[in-house]
Amino acid sequence: MQHGPAVRRRKLGEELRSLRHTSGLTSRDAAQLLGWHQSKVSRIETGTSGVKPADVSRLLDAYGLDDPQLRTLLEALAGSAGGGGTGWWHAYRGLIPPQYRDFISLESQARTARTLETSVVPGLLQTADYARAVTRASLDGLPAGQLDSLVEVRLARQGVLRTDPPLRLTAVLDEAVLRREVGGRRVMRNQLRHLIRVSQLPHVELQLLPFSVGGYMGLTGPFVIFSFPNTSDLDVVVLDHLTSSLYLERKEDLEAYSSAFCTMQAHALSPERSLDLIAAIDRDG
Repeated sequence: MQHGPAVRRRKLGEELRSLRHTSGLTSRDAAQLLGWHQSKVSRIETGTSGVKPADVSRLLDAYGLDDPQLRTLLEALAGSAGGGGTGWWHAYRGLIPPQYRDFISLESQARTARTLETSVVPGLLQTADYARAVTRASLDGLPAGQLDSLVEVRLARQGVLRTDPPLRLTAVLDEAVLRREVGGRRVMRNQLRHLIRVSQLPHVELQLLPFSVGGYMGLTGPFVIFSFPNTSDLDVVVLDHLTSSLYLERKEDLEAYSSAFCTMQAHALSPERSLDLIAAIDRDG
C-alpha cells in the first residue's frame, strides 16, 4: 500500500519502460536522443523521481507513440505523480492536501469509477448544501471562507460527469447513507431528489444495499476503483481514511476489490428498485 503520487510515478515509469523496449531503444539511446543523462531516464522508469508532462511528451515522441489517448493519459499521469500539471484543482493547492489533489487528478483521468459508500453520498453525487453539511461535520471549526472553497472543489469535481466522454460512475450505497439526515430534513430531501435525477444519466448507475441484506463484505469501509482507458495496468483502488488515503495497485488487490464490488452489486437492489426505495424514503421523510 502506498500513497498516490508514489503509485502514479511507478506506474508511469513501468509504462514508459515498456514503450522504450517496444521501440527497440536502450535507456542510453533514449537519453542521447533527448540530450539527458542516462540516470534521468532510469530514475523516471523506476519511479524514484517525478517527471514533467512536457518531458513525458518528448519521451513518447522518441518512442514513436502515436496513440493520442495513451499519450494524453501518460502525460496527465506525470502531473498527478508530482511532475507538474495544470488541472483546475491546482488553483486550490494551498487549501487541499496533496493526497486529495492526487485523488481528483485520478478521478479526472479515469474512464470508469466504481464506488462503495457506507455512510455518505459520494462526492460526485452531492448537492451543494449536502456537501457543505458533510464538510462542516468532518472538519469542525473550519472558517467560513475555507468551507466555501472546499464546497467549490466538491462541486467542480462533478464536472467529470459532464465531459465528453463523461466518467462512467457505478455507485453502490448502503441504505444507511439515505437514512442519515445530514444537514437536516430539507437538505436531505433535496439530496434524495438529486440522486433520483442524476441516476437518470446514461453513464451513472446507482444501486442500494438495503438493510434486509444484513451483513456484507463492504461493511469494513468505502472504496473506489478507478479504471483507465487503453490499459488496465494503471487501475487503482483508493481507500479513504480520516487523515490520508491509501492506494492499492497490485493485480491481486484489484482482482479482490473488483470481485467484492461485483458481489455487492449482485446483492444490491436493481437500479430501478433502488430508485423506488429512494422515492419511498423521500415520501416517508
